[in-house]
Formats: sequence, structure tokens, C-alpha cells
Amino acid sequence: MRLFSLALIVLLLFSAYAFSQNTFRTLVKDADTAEPLPGVNIIIEGTKTGAATDVAGYAEVKNIPNGNYTIKFSFIGYEDQEFALFFPMEKEDVLEVLLEPEAEELEEISVTSTRGSRLIEDEPTRAEVIAGEEIDEKISMDPSNISMMLSESTGIQVQQTSASSVNNSFRIQGLEGRYTQLLKDGFPLFTGFSGSLSISQILPLDLSQIEIIKGSSSTLYGGGAIAGLINLISKVPREERDLSFFLNATSALGVDVSGFYSQRFEDYGLTVLASRSSQRAYDNNDDKFSDLPQIEKYTVNPKLYFYLAENTTLEFGGTAMLEDRLGGSLPVIKGERDSIYTYTEENNSERAFSLLRLDHKIDGSSSFTFKNSVGFFNREIKLPGYSFSGKQISSFTELAYSVLGNGSDWIFGANLLSDDFSDESAVTEKRDYSDLTTGAFIQNIFNISERFVLESGLRTDYNKDYGWFVLPRVSLLTKWSRNITTRLGGGFGYKIPTIFTEDAEIISFKNVLPMNNNKVEAERSYGINFDVNYRTILLDELTLSINQLFFYTRIEKPAVLSMVESAPSLYEYSSLPGHFDTRGVETNIKITYDHYKLFIGHTFVDARAHIEENLTGFALTPKHKLGIVLIYEKHDDFRIGLEAYYTGKQKLSTGETTTDYWINGLMMEKKFGRISLFLNFENFLDTRQSKYGPMYSGSPSDPQFVEIYAPTDGRIINGGVKLNF
Repeated sequence: MRLFSLALIVLLLFSAYAFSQNTFRTLVKDADTAEPLPGVNIIIEGTKTGAATDVAGYAEVKNIPNGNYTIKFSFIGYEDQEFALFFPMEKEDVLEVLLEPEAEELEEISVTSTRGSRLIEDEPTRAEVIAGEEIDEKISMDPSNISMMLSESTGIQVQQTSASSVNNSFRIQGLEGRYTQLLKDGFPLFTGFSGSLSISQILPLDLSQIEIIKGSSSTLYGGGAIAGLINLISKVPREERDLSFFLNATSALGVDVSGFYSQRFEDYGLTVLASRSSQRAYDNNDDKFSDLPQIEKYTVNPKLYFYLAENTTLEFGGTAMLEDRLGGSLPVIKGERDSIYTYTEENNSERAFSLLRLDHKIDGSSSFTFKNSVGFFNREIKLPGYSFSGKQISSFTELAYSVLGNGSDWIFGANLLSDDFSDESAVTEKRDYSDLTTGAFIQNIFNISERFVLESGLRTDYNKDYGWFVLPRVSLLTKWSRNITTRLGGGFGYKIPTIFTEDAEIISFKNVLPMNNNKVEAERSYGINFDVNYRTILLDELTLSINQLFFYTRIEKPAVLSMVESAPSLYEYSSLPGHFDTRGVETNIKITYDHYKLFIGHTFVDARAHIEENLTGFALTPKHKLGIVLIYEKHDDFRIGLEAYYTGKQKLSTGETTTDYWINGLMMEKKFGRISLFLNFENFLDTRQSKYGPMYSGSPSDPQFVEIYAPTDGRIINGGVKLNF
């Protein structure tokens, strides 16, 4: 009897416990589209109980004890939501939850460079974005140009081409800058003669984001995009006024003052950027040669937007820039007479650029766009006993028609590019050229299924000197799950050769002969990329994303500059009987928790020249680059960032191996309403090439500068104020 009573008590207790356990059922959707959201984290606060929604947006949380609880819903790109519920619930219906997208997150992942209208996670072509928040951070480090933004991006190397004038070029995946297209809002910029001053003259204050596509992209925008393309996206007028001023000063005696205004009214809108940058000649190693040249630069960039109808917008604008650079011997720059230190290098440049764009939506799915731009560039290089000068006029015209929707997006277009250079140097053989290229393209993005999206394209270009180019391209996006996606893509490319390369820039085009079409062919290429992207929420506020990229690019019969055998003082271009190729991997890791963000990026590049039976590596191309950035930020309040960038050993053109090195930085910014104060310690450990050896050989009056493989300016401290109204 006692045994029976004990068993009955245990059964009653167990039943009471069992009935006190509850099940919570929910369906989570996007508040704007009503689409189910898979992978949403659901946490019962104060317990270890939780779940994640399935592909249909549905989830069950079991074994919830009786009582009051707060249930939290969190998902990347959406605002968190919390509900206070009492268990047992009166009704055990499925609770429908609508999550609001975070506008800032969605803006950071939308792209336009692929010519489509899809978010980056739905785009088959792999694209990277330097978003507005990161641009704002980098502006505090260097507001005078975009060089730092690119140099600190995984897979991009900024290469200094002059020790005195500090001109820069950039390389993607080991290939010279001439193999990358630089665009602004889809308009080609800074080609040919102006290329070596490109990233050192572009201001970042009017940019909303920078979009980068690596690998062969000639099908999208034409020749020159063998290594990829960089598209600078401008801010556009909005109803809320954007008025900002920027003042920056550096320990290297530099000052930057700039302002930006943008606003949309009923029938029109405008944006205006104006800037003045100045730099006094700076010598950090006391060798009486400038490590930063004397610079005076003025830039103005106005744009007008006319909203002619609800579906029609006309954009008209331009850019005017004037810059003088003077580097070399400090006594000469300062106006002090010196019979020993007499060497100087002077770069004077003028740039004018106009653009016209008309966008018209025919109906809800189709539209056409007309673009036209004309660029003028004038530059003069002066060395002791030598000068090189010329004028370049380039133009770009494009008409595109697009039909979007029903799971298949079509884009058709045609364009015309011209590039004319007039050599005004005092030389017998002028290096003038006139280049004209016409092209037509078609592109399609097709949703094969919910898991597979295929992008394909075909471009045909004709150049009056080098003939026809047929450029197919294809990319496949596979969504294996909510957390894992892959992209596989490849295409063909080409580059019309000119005398304006890094090798010619280094010698200031001295004794470089005109391009001989009998010795030089157009460079043709093909490339392939494959990447894996993984994104997840590990804990309530801890997110992890990893992107692993594998790439290969091959360039047939590359054009190179070499000495003329019969006249060693002269240089000429010729197409080599072989090929260049570059292969490697990029790894990008991003971890966020609460107010902390950690970025880790590593690049391995193996770039080689295969000439007949000889195999050599590229000079000034490190195989390993590593970047680590840790940021603590409270939005609209305070942020502090610590950076560390590693550059591996490199080969010089002489075959000598350089040392590897680290560059470290520390940035702080505090906001007081509409005022922000910032302070940046760039390269605070003072890494510079002059610590590893002399910067030149020969006499001070005729210096032979060494190849640049490390920073020349050393430690720089800058600070200033931002005003936003």
C-alpha cells in the first residue's frame, strides 16, 4: 500500500512538471516584403532555451517553464524585436513576427557596378563594397585622396612610382594598374597619361561607397578591366540637406580644407564638392631630399540633377582640378641656393571633366540610360635638363536599355570611347596617338531556381588599330543554405597598349619611343574566380562572416618596356613571346560583437612571367599581405580603431630580396552633436624604407633613386574637425 501511494505521488509530480513545460511557435517574415526569413535567432532571455527559424521562417521553442519571459528575435540586417509573454499562453497559436530591415545595413550591401539592380548577396558576380561608414573612417586618416582606402583593402596594393613626387599606381591581385578600370558612377576615369596620378588626386568626401570587382570584367565596361574594376559611387541629393566641412592638419606639414553640399528640391537637386590641399616639402630622414613633395591642389566638383518627370532624371556636372607638385632637393624647394643639392622633380597637372546622364523609366520593368563624358588632362614633368608634357582628350558615350523582372534581367547596350594624346615635348619623335573603340554588349541575370542564379554576358568591341575583340563572361551563384553561398565565374579581357605604364612613369617617359604597332599587339586575357561565403550568428550578438576567394588570370603576349639593343639609351615597347599569369587566394574574416568589429584579411599572390623557357616572378609584388583591424564604436558618439598591416618580402628588378615589414595605426574620433573631433596616428612605429638602406645612389645633383617597396614618409600624425549641418 505504501509503495502504491509513493508511486502515485511520483506520477502526480511528474505530470505536474510535464504540464508546466510549454511550446512556443512563431513565423518570422520581412516587414517590407512579407517574405519568410530563415536563420532568425530566437532567444528566451534568462534561460538557455532558443531556436532558429527554418527555410519557411518557422520555429518551435520547447520546454519553456511557466512564468513571465522576454523573447528576443535577432537577424543580421534587421532590427531586433522583443516580446514579453506569459506561459502558459491563453492561446497557443503561431505568433507572426515582422522584422524591420535596418536601412543602413541594406545600403551597405547594394551594388550598381554589375549593371543589375540586385543586392550583393543575390548577385552572381563577386563584388566588394567599401561602404559609407568605412569611407568616413578613412577620411579621418587621409582626406586628400583615396590611396589609403584602396591600400588597406584585401588584394589591392598601392605602388609608389616616384621617390620625389610620390605618384602612385595600384595593383589588383599582382597586376599593374593599367589592367584595372577606374570608374566613377560608371564613367571611365584617369586612363593613359593621367593614370599614375589617379588615386592620388581623387577626393573621398563626396563618395557614398566604393565598389570593387576583381577578375576579368571587360564584358561589363570594355577593355582594360583584365584585373578588375573599381567604381566610385557618388552621393546623390536627398530631401534632407547634407552640408559638411572638413579641416585636417598633419605633423608632416600638410593641411586639407574641404566642403560638401547636397540637397534635393521639388524639380531639381545639386551636389557641390570643393577642396584645397597643401603640403610642404617634408624630409624625415635628413638626407635633404623630400619624402613628401610640396603640393598645392584645388578641386571643385558641381553636379545638377533635373527631375523632368516622375520617371525621368537628367544629371549634368563636371570636375575641375589644378595641382602642382615639387619634389627633390629641399634647398632648391625652399629657395635656398646650393651648388650640390640641385635636383628637383616637378609635376604640374590640370584636369577638366564633364558628364551628362539621362535616365528614363519606360514602365515598371524597362528603362534606358544615356551617358556621355568628355575629359581633358594636361600634365608637365620637369627634371634638370629634361621635360615631358602632353595633352590628353578622352570621351565616352553609352546607350543602354534594360528589362528587369520575372526572374530574368536583360541589359543591352552600345558605347564609343576615344582617347587622343598630343606630345608637346621637345623631342624629334612625337608620341602622339589617337585611339577609337566601339562596342556592343548584352547581359542577362537568370534565376534558375531558388538556389541557383546565372549571370552571362557577351561584348564585342572593335578598335581601329587592333581589330575585333569578342568577350564572353559567365558567373554562377549557388545558395547552399541561408549561411553558405558560392560563386564561380570567369571571362575574357583585353588591353589596348599605350606608352603609359609604371615602367615608363618611373623614368618620367625619358627616351621612350612611340608605340610601334608592328612590334606590339593588343594584350588579351582570360581569368577565373571561385569564392565561398559563410555567414552566421554564433551567439545572441556575435556574428561571423568568412569569404574565401581563389583566382587565376592569364595575359597573352604582354607589352613590356625594354632598352633598344642598337641604342641602349632608348626604350621601346614590344610584345613578349609568352604570357603573364597570377594566381592566389584571398581570405576575409569579419567578426562583430556588440560595439566591437574585427576585420582580418590575407592575400597570397603568385605572379609570374613565362617568357619562352624562362620563368620569373614579378618585381615589387609581395606574395603575402595581411591586415588586422579592431574597431570599437558607439554610433554617433565615439570610435577608436587599431590597425596592423603586414607586407611580405618582395623581389626587386635586380633580383634582390627586400625585408618584410609591419605598419600600425591608431585612430580616435569623438562626436559632439554636429561636431566631430578626430586624431590619427598613422604608422606610429615609423616604418620606412630609409631605415633599410639609402634612398638613392650617385651624387646629390644626379641621384639614382632606388625602387620603392616600403613607405617613404614614415610616422604621420593628423587631426582635425568635421562639421555636419
